[in-house]
Amino acid sequence: MAEQLIELNVTGMHCNNCALSVHKLLEKKGLNNILVDFAGEEVKFSTQNEADLPNIIKDIEGLGYKVVEDAALHQPKFYEKVENKFIFCAIFTAPLLLHMVFPWHFLHNPIIQLILCLPVFIVGCLHFGKSAINSIRGGVPNMDVLIFIGSTSAFVYSLIGTIQNLGSNYLFYETAATIITLVLLGNVFEKRSVTQTTSAVKDLIKFQQVTANRIIDGTVETISAREIKPGDTLIVNQGDKIPVDGEILSGSASVDEAMLTGESVPVEKDKYDKVIGGTIVQNGTFHMLATKVGSNTILSQIIDLMKKAQAAKPPVQKLGDKVASIFVPVVLLISLLTFAITYWGDFASLQTSMMNAIAVLVISCPCAMGLATPTAVMVGLGRAAKNGILIKGGDTIEAVANTKYVVFDKTGTLTTGKFHIQDLKVEDGADLEAVRGMITAIEERSNHPIARSLVNELKTLPQTKLILRTAQEEKGLGMRAEDVEGNNYFLGTGKSTIESDFNIALYKNQVLLAQIAIEDTIKPEAAGLITKLKAMDIVPVLLSGDKANRCKKVADILGISEVHSEKLPDEKLSIIDIYKQKGKTVMIGDGINDAPALTKADVGVSMNDASQIAIQSAKVVLLNTDLQSVIQFLQISKHTLITIKQNLFWAFAYNVVAIPVAALGFLNPMWGAFTMAFSDVVVIGNSLRLKSKSIDDGR
Repeated sequence: MAEQLIELNVTGMHCNNCALSVHKLLEKKGLNNILVDFAGEEVKFSTQNEADLPNIIKDIEGLGYKVVEDAALHQPKFYEKVENKFIFCAIFTAPLLLHMVFPWHFLHNPIIQLILCLPVFIVGCLHFGKSAINSIRGGVPNMDVLIFIGSTSAFVYSLIGTIQNLGSNYLFYETAATIITLVLLGNVFEKRSVTQTTSAVKDLIKFQQVTANRIIDGTVETISAREIKPGDTLIVNQGDKIPVDGEILSGSASVDEAMLTGESVPVEKDKYDKVIGGTIVQNGTFHMLATKVGSNTILSQIIDLMKKAQAAKPPVQKLGDKVASIFVPVVLLISLLTFAITYWGDFASLQTSMMNAIAVLVISCPCAMGLATPTAVMVGLGRAAKNGILIKGGDTIEAVANTKYVVFDKTGTLTTGKFHIQDLKVEDGADLEAVRGMITAIEERSNHPIARSLVNELKTLPQTKLILRTAQEEKGLGMRAEDVEGNNYFLGTGKSTIESDFNIALYKNQVLLAQIAIEDTIKPEAAGLITKLKAMDIVPVLLSGDKANRCKKVADILGISEVHSEKLPDEKLSIIDIYKQKGKTVMIGDGINDAPALTKADVGVSMNDASQIAIQSAKVVLLNTDLQSVIQFLQISKHTLITIKQNLFWAFAYNVVAIPVAALGFLNPMWGAFTMAFSDVVVIGNSLRLKSKSIDDGR
């Protein structure tokens, strides 16, 4: 039985340990391709038995989380919102703290303190206690275990003191209440900060939530984008968001594609042009044919790739996850040792020993380690997406660190890929219109930039139509085809020795019919890109299947000293391998013959108008053709990795310093809770700084 991919929306996960507990549960059930994104509130996995799904959902909810139909539309009840829990607890905690400042003797009454603390403690038990118990059941104890034990210890100790009338030295109700209230405040800030880190994906999802005007038998009806089917005819007016991918049937428009490519200049669209769902019509009106809907649209695929990328863990995160998974048991042991050493070793009072032990519990913060990497990755990927750069995984960010070589394909990468025919030389006895028809018919079967350019130029000229039976692309060589009459054709370059001015030849039944001289132009921003790469101590390399003289001409203009020309796909692989042995290598290209090299490189980068094979092979896709995106990608990756390392350093340093300070009695539990509550916010805040980092230069 084939495996089914299951996607669930799960609310209630607030840190990486929550995600780890769900992941561990699903692993125990033998599920495959598990992906848990606590920030995006999504859980994905593959299963061969969909009948088990109700039990899986039940087990996930047994950990304290909630499976909902749509996380974006799910509205928690009033009492479930962490903001409301904090406000409720703060109202009762404030009087408990005031008795430490003002001489209000009635607040010193143990019964009054118990009455004020009890509602806060109940909220804490429901919020932290439930999560703590469920995390233990899930096999990955989280921070709530520490908070629950610390606040419960203070409350029970105070309750015993009240019942037995042991005096004020046994009353720590304000400690229990303050721990719960301050940690809830930290949860509020953490939730809002994490929401900001996932804003890029949420912004893209908003572009999908549109209505459409569908035409049926001359009547226009308004429907949601989800109801559109392939083949539907839609009318799109000025100011509308295009609901799905399609092709213009009539009319024209200026379309803003900034949400996809990051380019602010509208793109002119006419009849037969393709349009992308989610883009906005600035001017004009047109009728369109829906071709791709639902999960098949480009926007849906980009959102899916971004979600997968945010969940993909770079190697640097593995240490943080490993420590976070064993952190809680270690802290519990340290807390017990603190109590034992302080009470029996230093002969301190029971109250002092207990407060030191509680301070150790509440000051410790495993969440900071769990959030260090994913928050930085989410912000970095989101920043890239807003600039038209689709990075397919957080691991790619680390893979591109310390890049030494950037290898470029020539055609369509450093050049515009928009060719024009300089000369078409027809051999004696061949008919020009028949030759044009042969070239058009053969090149229509190819996705190569040269093929598209030839078709666009020749289809406007007189020609004799040729009907093909088969056509096949030979990587790095050209196209072979057979017509319905059994004639064989070859159109391409291969390793031919035809005169250098002509770089494409057409053969019919192994007889030369025509030679074509085509010319491409260098992208205006290419020279600036090469200069910036050199300033970053990165060596640019040109690797192409084109003729040596043409490659040398481009390389000389741009200042590239390392040039490899006339290379077939397997030869490109060997060259990429050589560079990888010398240092981290990034390959940038398009076209089918670049796909193996893109896969072989440490990081493959594909251009927007590349073939689907090239896009699938690449770890990074540039959704616009501006080469400045290469610098932006390198800079975003660099700053993201630096931020991850800063976050991990802070998370480890905080715990290494804070736990001994608390154990030695320099911080009481209330200050410990305050410090811990904001340690996560420091990590998330540092990650959010990535949104404002300069990424347009080589510094």
